[in-house]
Amino acid sequence: QVQLVESGGGLVQAGGSLRLSCAASGRTFSDNDMGWFRQTPGKEREFVSAISWNRRNTYYADSVKGRFTISRDDAKNTVYLQMNSLKPEDTAVYYCAFPLRYYSGGARGADYWGQGTQVTVSS
Repeated sequence: QVQLVESGGGLVQAGGSLRLSCAASGRTFSDNDMGWFRQTPGKEREFVSAISWNRRNTYYADSVKGRFTISRDDAKNTVYLQMNSLKPEDTAVYYCAFPLRYYSGGARGADYWGQGTQVTVSS
C-alpha cells in the first residue's frame, strides 16, 4: 500500500521560506516522476511543481517560478519543495503526488496523494 507523508507546512510571514517534504513508501519511488499540487477552499487542486524520475527535468507553475525549487532524494524516497519569497497567495494546502501522470492538454494528476500540509502566509 502506497503511503505519502507530507511535513514542513506552517505559518510564515510574507517573504519568508518553508521547506516541504514528502516521504513515500509502498512502491518503487525512483522510477517515477513526482509532483506537488495545492488547493484553497472552493478551488480546484492546481499543479505547483514536478520533477522527473531522473532529476533531469523540473517543471513549475508560472506563479511559483523563480521562488520554488523541487528536488528529490531517492535514497530516502523523499521529494522536497523549497519555497522562498512566499506570498499570501501561496496560502493553501499542499499535496504530494505520486506517481505523477500526464494527460492530454497538459493536465497532470497522480495515482496517490498525501494527506496535505497547510501553508499559511501572512501579509
